Amino acid sequence: MIIVNLDVMMARRKMSSGELAERIGITQANLSVLKTGKAKAVRFSTLEAICKVLECQPGDILEFREDAPEP
Repeated sequence: MIIVNLDVMMARRKMSSGELAERIGITQANLSVLKTGKAKAVRFSTLEAICKVLECQPGDILEFREDAPEP
């Protein structure tokens, strides 16, 4: 499972969703889909823009966790 820690990086940079969406050129609705982890994919160009604006690495906002085993 991929966990999206975009809210954490935005908080560290004191940046609102509206500001980030505007600076990377996507809608707030699409940014919300990314932030909630509901996106099925993310373009490298979008990921690059996010990292550039937030001055971070992809690993700062995307994290892999293995699913917990079924009981």
